Amino acid sequence: MNLQRPNANDALQTKNRSRNVAPQSGICSRCIDGCKGNCDLFHATFRGRELLYPEPFGSITAGADKDYPVDYSHLNIMGYAFGAKGMDPDPDKATFPAVNTETQYGVTDKVKMKVPIFTGALGSTEIAQKNWEHFAIGAAISGITLVCGENVCGIDPQLEQDKHGKVTQSPEMDRRIREYRRFHDGYGDILVQLNVEDTRNGVAEYVIEKLGVETIELKWGQGAKCIGGEIKVNSLKRALELKKRGYIVTPDPEVPAYQAAFKAGPLKQFERHSRLGFIDQDGFMKEVARLRSLGAKRITLKTGAYPMRELAMAIRWSSDAKIDLLTIDGAPGGTGMSPWRMMTEWGIPSIYLHAMTHELCERLEKRGLPVPDIAFAGGFSSEDHVFKALALGAPYCKAVCMGRALMIPGMVGKNAERWLRNEDGGLPSTVSRYGTTKDEIFMNYEVLRETYGKEIDTMPLGAVGIYSAVDKIKVGLQQIMAGTRNWAVPHISRQDIFALTEECAKITRIPYVMDAYREEALQIIDA
Repeated sequence: MNLQRPNANDALQTKNRSRNVAPQSGICSRCIDGCKGNCDLFHATFRGRELLYPEPFGSITAGADKDYPVDYSHLNIMGYAFGAKGMDPDPDKATFPAVNTETQYGVTDKVKMKVPIFTGALGSTEIAQKNWEHFAIGAAISGITLVCGENVCGIDPQLEQDKHGKVTQSPEMDRRIREYRRFHDGYGDILVQLNVEDTRNGVAEYVIEKLGVETIELKWGQGAKCIGGEIKVNSLKRALELKKRGYIVTPDPEVPAYQAAFKAGPLKQFERHSRLGFIDQDGFMKEVARLRSLGAKRITLKTGAYPMRELAMAIRWSSDAKIDLLTIDGAPGGTGMSPWRMMTEWGIPSIYLHAMTHELCERLEKRGLPVPDIAFAGGFSSEDHVFKALALGAPYCKAVCMGRALMIPGMVGKNAERWLRNEDGGLPSTVSRYGTTKDEIFMNYEVLRETYGKEIDTMPLGAVGIYSAVDKIKVGLQQIMAGTRNWAVPHISRQDIFALTEECAKITRIPYVMDAYREEALQIIDA
């Protein structure tokens, strides 16, 4: 059974001519000399490296579609008929709206969130830049954390640097922080990520000392890819500028042949890449100490879909360094700004990686060492996903990191704003069925007016969209938690889920459906 068919995918805007395809290669079983397309290899013939990335790059999000042998759908959620954790077992008190979905993370200076979810890193990509106010304000009014990703200062067109290359002014970073803080009410936080170039450019010093940022996130990687971040650049001048700032730019914009190809037209874009980071324990501990000396109140770590060895390093070193939150991102993950074949074929899938995480955290705890607060990431989009992740990682997992699932309502809400202005043909029927004004279309519009008064009328509709999506996840989570008799997030446990397949049970150490509660059942029957 082939788990993912290569050589044709909507993400690359390619497809096979034939319905019969060789499973491993993805090539049509009858490839005709004279075929006019439309597979990957056909397009690569003309466009070469452009076929590495989902298209149109910067205007879409894309998620890998490999069907792994085991995923979170192989877990089901328990439901109970008696008992209540965190609430009196009284039907007039133990109602699902009474469930508390708040969570918190951190060592000493903890961050509270109204719902146990937060955004994936939104960095230097065009999607993040042009939708930032929607994402940032949406996260703030929802009471969740927002992660400002890597390279924001480095690609800022108005960046100012001193003679040593350190950031002295970055209007784009200023905007990113300002937009989140406009509506921040004490729940959630804004994290600023650092990669190799950010560290060299003095981003931590700038955001801590000049912008008052309290939390810095070190980045080892992500679930989408095992290389540094990338964007595409449509200007030769811009490509040269970014190379001068220390980035890897390919093809090399200083090479005359590539300059000629760009000017003539066939080379349409350059790529800006971040460098690979290399970790060692001594360097990690020194960097954490340096960031604290700069005034960072909290330091978090984001790591990717690496094997158990690197996972163990992340957990143990985070314990030793008293890291405030460790986010573990499984494959395939990502928002689409990654090489497509890499996104589909590299890394440890989420459920496998998260099962490893629990095993290692449990081992660390048995040794009497502190276990860092954990967040799981990698393909989550709904309330049942959130519950399963919290249960699988209990009691160590405090929250779930979401990428595309929180970006989509921001983009849809933004587009609704344009449709209401009669752009792009006006409101589509999928939206106009709810009404023709924003307060009719968005069910939470008047709810937000109650809190923000007249400010709601100037609030970007993408933010309202994110608030609505988070509200859906919150209420859905309350229902699931009530069904499992958990009236607060810390009560969720691994006993609240079961494995539907024996293979899933082996991987996760969660009881197989026919074994879950078997001993208790037999004791009742045999009493």
